[in-house]
Amino acid sequence: MASLVLFLILLVAAMSTPAAHCHGNVGFKLKLTHVDAGTSYTKVQLLRRAVARSKARVAALQAVAAVADPVAAARVLVTASTGEYLVGLAIGTPPLYYTAIMDTGSDLIWTQCAPCLLCADQPAPYFDAKASATYRALPCRSPRCGQLYYPACFQRVCVYQYYYGDTASTAGVLANETFTFGAGNSTKVRVPNVSFGCGSINAGDLANSSGMVGFGRGPLSLVSQLGPSRFSYCLTSYLSPTPSRLYFGAFANLNSTNTSSSSGSPVQSTPFVVNPALPSMYFLSLRGISLGTRRLPIDPLAFAINDDGTGGVVIDSGTSITWLQQDAYEAVRRGLLSAIPLPAMNDTDIGLDTCFQWPPPPNVTVTVPDFVFHFDGANMTLPPENYMLIASTTGYLCLAMVPSGVGTIIGNYQQQNLHILYDIANSLLSFVPAPCDII
Repeated sequence: MASLVLFLILLVAAMSTPAAHCHGNVGFKLKLTHVDAGTSYTKVQLLRRAVARSKARVAALQAVAAVADPVAAARVLVTASTGEYLVGLAIGTPPLYYTAIMDTGSDLIWTQCAPCLLCADQPAPYFDAKASATYRALPCRSPRCGQLYYPACFQRVCVYQYYYGDTASTAGVLANETFTFGAGNSTKVRVPNVSFGCGSINAGDLANSSGMVGFGRGPLSLVSQLGPSRFSYCLTSYLSPTPSRLYFGAFANLNSTNTSSSSGSPVQSTPFVVNPALPSMYFLSLRGISLGTRRLPIDPLAFAINDDGTGGVVIDSGTSITWLQQDAYEAVRRGLLSAIPLPAMNDTDIGLDTCFQWPPPPNVTVTVPDFVFHFDGANMTLPPENYMLIASTTGYLCLAMVPSGVGTIIGNYQQQNLHILYDIANSLLSFVPAPCDII
């Protein structure tokens, strides 16, 4: 690490003292672009890639579960994969436009910086700190430096190194910079003194972007730094050409006319649960699952956080399909086999193993039930299109969920056409059905 720090510090611009970190009530909206949007992949390839990304994310969680010290495991698991959605933002003065991966599973905001000793390819030039009038490297005694998982210091400059649970990593200088946010015709919002990582040694797949924007619960995340601590997103139907939307601060409001009147459903809320081993991730208290009106026989302990920090239920924008704890998955599988009067199949092409022959014969009537997550104080009802899919060239009807040995991760496929609000200040997750392609 010492030699790495030396390389990094030789590259950094002169240090100066940063301004205060209070940003007041910042509000803006951004477009969320799926990592595979605009590509030439077929539907089969897109689904296969989504499942593969989910497997990479849960594999990292399984690796963390094997670590004896849960605190050390949490620090390794900043996040578990490259993510699913990109956001646009501008950094520096003058502002330079970049795209970055939105990640609700991590905190650090970082981009690749010039001169890059080891960096991934990206569509824009690497950020040049020396060319920005507002770049300030942070001193080691800065409160922000102390909020890093593993802060390091060289010649009074704060440096960092983050591992992301798989092959991804970033190392560089922690600095303050002016960020500019805004999408389309919306008002651009310039925010000074946002702490971010200026990475000169980076590895991993950045999905043709330039870095990551952490939306986790920790102090270095974008949502924690800017305030008020709330954001929402509305994800369009999977494979839809219409981009999704992200709302921040004052714009994150589920009681808007567009949201509430379009669905006719009330806003529901459930409290976040703190997992001391993984405090940045958004854990929820899941009580049970129903298929239609039938409550499945699942022991609530299947959704509990274990003493070592493993298990539990996380809602995550960076995982495509849901990973259900093994016992819960088996109960859902048995429930579907009982509810759907069609031959059970396996779709090895994509990797889903609860499938049915489709379409049904002319003389067979099939009604796929709604899927309901019963949270503490709220029920999230998923229509069939939010948890079943028509898979590959076989045309099978498949459950868009897979079994997990470490816990449950509610993925973005299950979140489509729900407007979901993360209210960190009040420790609440709220949601309401919404037509995400028009709000």
